[in-house]
Amino acid sequence: MSLGFGLISAQRSPGDPRSWTDLYREALDLTSLAEQLGFGSVWTTEHHFIDDGYMPSLLPMSAAMAARTSAIEIGTGVVLAPLHHPLRLAEDAATVQLISQGRFTLGLGLGWMPVEFEALGAALSSRGKSMEEILQILPQAWSGRPFHHDGTIHSFPTVGVRPVPETPIPVVIGGGAEAAVRRAARLAQGFFSNASPAKLAQQVAWAHDEMASVGRDPATFRWIYYTVMAPGPSVEKAWDRLGAHVHAMRWKYGDMEASASRSGPLPPPGPLTDPARESLQKATLLGTGADIAERVAAIRAAVDAPLDIVARSYFPTLTYDEQAQLMHRLAEEVAPLI
Repeated sequence: MSLGFGLISAQRSPGDPRSWTDLYREALDLTSLAEQLGFGSVWTTEHHFIDDGYMPSLLPMSAAMAARTSAIEIGTGVVLAPLHHPLRLAEDAATVQLISQGRFTLGLGLGWMPVEFEALGAALSSRGKSMEEILQILPQAWSGRPFHHDGTIHSFPTVGVRPVPETPIPVVIGGGAEAAVRRAARLAQGFFSNASPAKLAQQVAWAHDEMASVGRDPATFRWIYYTVMAPGPSVEKAWDRLGAHVHAMRWKYGDMEASASRSGPLPPPGPLTDPARESLQKATLLGTGADIAERVAAIRAAVDAPLDIVARSYFPTLTYDEQAQLMHRLAEEVAPLI
């Protein structure tokens, strides 16, 4: 199966009796289940200081996921690279690659939330330059040869990073802006996108233009497209069953920055307005396996590149059993058709 699953975030929900210990254990159990069901990959996602515990440490989690499995690809979607020291990032990624025996994909993104940058001592204004340098540093760090770097953002003396990964670590970039796409086309092995079909087609065109300018074969570049999938007996029944969970996940993004300094009980999601409902229903792939496969086919037809598809169907407000049932439905009804 080529369908991936994610983005695992181990967030608590208002009124949920599960502890973070429970949620991390369940995340590992879901990873094992994903492999058993035949998913091709499983992905995590990073943010910091969120009141619901949105996962901040993807590399330790990726190592644990790798240790629990034997075949599935383990990916980060994404590590917020400018918040991390590049040498430590290289060391941790190499460790995960060794534990996974070559199944790790390092997805990197810029980040956007000012409080994360301020609290962790990074400059939001220079995050693009930081990413550029990190993408230059990582392959040198994984080469096994001592090197030094004197950059605008990162500088360090001659050192060798060990252990050395025994197989190359693919790096993919997540984002939406033209600069991010072109940076990936020059310096990474792929791009991780959730843009609209029209915007995705534009991203592919930017990447192909950049690759042509540097003499790169587009066949060496991987496109990973993640999108919310909510399977069910019909579009209407799928929304009735999962719409509130889709809304809660989307609402939390708007609440993140305010939550960084909040204490006390987790607030419930705000009301779902009619315009917001229409927007979510349009963006979510709803319905039967055939309904969802038709939407995926339309997305693929809109772009001039092969796409690996990831179902963003980890909903923090579901119980473990509900989440497992959803994964079974994706594996049995959706994956065979896409």
